[in-house]
Amino acid sequence: MTYPPNTVTLVADIGGTNTRVALAQEGRIIESTVRRYQNSEYPGLEAVLREYIAAEGNVDCAAACAAAAGPVRDGVARMTNLAWTIDTKTLARATKSERVALLNDLQAQGHALGHLPKRALIEIIKATGVPRPGATQLVIGVGTGFNAAPVHETPNGRLVAASECGHASLPIRTEGDFRLQHFVEKAHGFAGIEDVLSGRGLERVYSWVSSEAGRRMDRRASEIMTSIEIEDDPLATAAGRIFVRLLGTVAGNLALVHLPFGGVYMIGGVARAFMPWLAEFGFVEGFRDKGRFSGFMQNFSVYVIDDDYAALTGCAVHLQSLMRT
Repeated sequence: MTYPPNTVTLVADIGGTNTRVALAQEGRIIESTVRRYQNSEYPGLEAVLREYIAAEGNVDCAAACAAAAGPVRDGVARMTNLAWTIDTKTLARATKSERVALLNDLQAQGHALGHLPKRALIEIIKATGVPRPGATQLVIGVGTGFNAAPVHETPNGRLVAASECGHASLPIRTEGDFRLQHFVEKAHGFAGIEDVLSGRGLERVYSWVSSEAGRRMDRRASEIMTSIEIEDDPLATAAGRIFVRLLGTVAGNLALVHLPFGGVYMIGGVARAFMPWLAEFGFVEGFRDKGRFSGFMQNFSVYVIDDDYAALTGCAVHLQSLMRT
């Protein structure tokens, strides 16, 4: 389909492995335009965007927004798990757009809240009360990496604060956690949250569990998840339980930091993969294990977002708000 000049916007979600690109109108993704690119096949984002624009008939976009899985500062994004550096000048040059924006990927997810279909929100924990309109929300991403972003409603519009909390220290709750920390430190020098709560983090947990059992074995995350599903490897199930408990612990810690009475929303391929086992493997217990504040934790609902295009939607919504100003 051909679009008249300056009638659509371009949005991109740049992960550690793949980049998704789409066109949007009035803050909504045009699903037929979504394309996925393998990052390893391109030298940088500009090459991806030029190929995409050509495939869409050299579409002339009014604005463009990219969500990057890494810290964004002064219009420059440095990818955490990819050797790309992205800036607004490059984004403008590649898309020939009059207005551009660059967000952290979790910021984009935050802008998507309230604009996703209800079927995409899978409730894991139900809060005891009903949140007031405009209550703070929290997005937690668990995929190639780990990060989170609080979502605040202000008189001047929505504010989604960036962070890099996945690189904070892994919390220690048990003797086993302490041994896991040392196992990760020996290989990587530092045991951060992302070093355990991510796709490759699950692989490390499995390696540690097998080491504890007497013989270290290494398996890919996808293989571990398959074994959890078909129940053919007790070590995979043990690793899954540790992963989910620690995920609950970290999510609960972040809830206490940000007080998201409007809900906690987990997103990302790993979060979705573990969704069927969160309750069984102890996520709720880990989330609420806060001593005398355990009862207080019942104020927070937790959801998994089952929408692969949520970051694209967030970029589209953010662009629409910018173009109104």
